[in-house]
Amino acid sequence: MHYLMFYEFGDDYLARRPEFRSEHLALAWQASERGELVLGGALANPVDGAVVLFKGDSPEVAEKFARADPYVINGIVKRWYVREWTTVAGPDATNPVRPNAAG
Repeated sequence: MHYLMFYEFGDDYLARRPEFRSEHLALAWQASERGELVLGGALANPVDGAVVLFKGDSPEVAEKFARADPYVINGIVKRWYVREWTTVAGPDATNPVRPNAAG
């Protein structure tokens, strides 16, 4: 299954990010190397949040990441939540539905 994790940044995110960025990125690349984190990054214009795509058997893979993330631990992420995402199209879809199967 795919899971989207949404981060909402605090007002001081850009000022405080440099202090925690290396540790945050190390955590992200480790999760990627394990095959859990598929894509992730900050939203732009404005930089007020981020979206991270995870792949796993349950939302715990994303929740575990957030609980260990220095951005969350140090309060520069003011809120985060995870949503299951039913992916149906594309080479990495977890529930592929082809046109002839659509009802």
